[in-house]
Amino acid sequence: MPFIYFYLFLLLHPYLGMWWKVFEKADRNAWEALVPGYNYFIAFKIGCNKPWWALLMLIPGVHLAMWSVCNTSLIRRFGGYSVTATLEGIFFPYRAFYTIQSNPELKIQAETNWANSGEMEKRKWGDHIVLALTLPVLGHAVALVHQSVTRHKPGEKSKIKDWGDNLLFALIAASIIRTYVFEPFQIPTGSMEKTLLVGDFLFVNKLSYGPKVPVTPLSFPLVHNTVPWVNIKSYTDFEKGTYFRLPGFTDVKRNDVVVFNYPSGDTAVYDPRVPDGLMGHDYHGIVISEAKELFKSDPETNKNAQIAQTFYTDSLKKATLNPVLADSFTQLFLGRLLIQNFNKYTAMARTMLSEQKIAHDMATGGIIQHFGLIYRPVDKRENYIKRCVGVPGDWLEIRASVLYVNGKPAFVPENQNLQYTVSNFNELNTPTMIQKYGLEKSRKDYQLLPDGRYIMQLTKTQKQQLKRDFPDAKFEIDLQTQYSDNPKYKPSSLDFINNLSYFPKDLYVNNTVTDFTRFQIPKKGQKIRIHKDNIAWYRRIITAYEGHSLQEKKDGIYIDGKKASHYTFSMNYYWMMGDNRYQSADSRFWGFVPEDHIVGRASLVWFSKSADPSIGIRWERLFKWIR
Repeated sequence: MPFIYFYLFLLLHPYLGMWWKVFEKADRNAWEALVPGYNYFIAFKIGCNKPWWALLMLIPGVHLAMWSVCNTSLIRRFGGYSVTATLEGIFFPYRAFYTIQSNPELKIQAETNWANSGEMEKRKWGDHIVLALTLPVLGHAVALVHQSVTRHKPGEKSKIKDWGDNLLFALIAASIIRTYVFEPFQIPTGSMEKTLLVGDFLFVNKLSYGPKVPVTPLSFPLVHNTVPWVNIKSYTDFEKGTYFRLPGFTDVKRNDVVVFNYPSGDTAVYDPRVPDGLMGHDYHGIVISEAKELFKSDPETNKNAQIAQTFYTDSLKKATLNPVLADSFTQLFLGRLLIQNFNKYTAMARTMLSEQKIAHDMATGGIIQHFGLIYRPVDKRENYIKRCVGVPGDWLEIRASVLYVNGKPAFVPENQNLQYTVSNFNELNTPTMIQKYGLEKSRKDYQLLPDGRYIMQLTKTQKQQLKRDFPDAKFEIDLQTQYSDNPKYKPSSLDFINNLSYFPKDLYVNNTVTDFTRFQIPKKGQKIRIHKDNIAWYRRIITAYEGHSLQEKKDGIYIDGKKASHYTFSMNYYWMMGDNRYQSADSRFWGFVPEDHIVGRASLVWFSKSADPSIGIRWERLFKWIR
């Protein structure tokens, strides 16, 4: 339900509750209940003598909590301390307000005398309800433990009331800060090594680009999209807004380190038995993997494989049969069959994931029963952190692992990693590798291959140090060139299938982790010509991000049912890449990041701890600004 309806409800609420009669019983003027906004100011003044709390009702995410506080406080000034009255004040206060205004003998009462045990007992269970709803179980545990080790002094609030009030407004304040000012974030993966390390804890500055107003403000406080330990959704989309961003200090700039909502995370495979309740949040990548598995397990596929092998064997008359070559021929034949039937198998995969709720276990080859799909609004998708290497309107290209922006080599971060195969190198002991070169095996900075060579993720400085200290070592950068650069090369069906691994995940667009076709990042208001040769780059923008229907027919492209030759973008888009270029799932895999997915700028590492027990806390990284 859109925000506007909730704010209209808040405006109408004082009239529905007949506040003018309630105000009169509180020795206020009736007209004060009829002035929008001012009536809440007076209601908070009557209820708890904190009129400024009315301002908090303007903030999505806390407005309904403050509405409950306002009602409950007002009802309690007329003696409504019972469990029933408390629950009515929190959820549906109209019966209580009717009772107040219709009972001629009911007058406003003095605030609770905390030195009077009878008054404390009268409100005890209502206060228990407030504390239980504020912080279930844990709130009571803290309050009761504190109560058992301290002594209550006459005239002080009860521990339950005191902790209920403190926790409620601590959570409200923390929610406001977390939503609109800054948010703590932990680096979970090595995609930004060695600029940011696994185990870094940092603050995300939301004021830089302007804080987003939550799309789903009704949410369990201080968690993102899942309640810890119980693995259930932390939010409801009963109240749902549209994208709106408050003014910020600056726009997203090229080379900023940015936190954003994962663009491909609109759908996830839900399973509470695994960490974070997810089998994987890249649903679209899972669909492709499942389509391949369904193809492999299809009896028709096995039948065709046998036919292909028999045909090849017979054609050679079994005289010079090369089993390896025969197998390659079979794979190429099957690859072409998969391409021809790709839409069929992806449709089967979607049905299997959504309706049958099963998936393939890629480790064991078996089948997993999961709990279905969950659909996440923008602000509840997984948080990712990368470097923004391209802003709206930029032209980007990657050649031999070198990024070009608008035709020029891009800025290279000081700690950017590239991947090298290193030969003639004798590994030193682990402490020396860490202390002298900053290379941690636990972070997979280097790995020994069976043939004695090493795979290393190195910055420019680290490579220079190693070359100086190991002059016989040979460093070869690992490249995955594009077959499309070679006009004489005829791609096989397997090449087409491999194209599905990289954006735009189209069978016929050839990109790799080190070489990427030149393209432009869309800009708000930009109008482009669309056709069958470029539509792959914009399918997800048109459908998932900007909400249109898209059909690709033989006679052209149709948007919202109308044939279209051009498209105008409604939002700005960005291109994000990890500094650990070969170990980063970034825009090269899932494409453009829309402006409504931007969360904030990574500003400060406030704590860091290595998974390697020999390192422990990285003291040199504490309170380090992110450049």
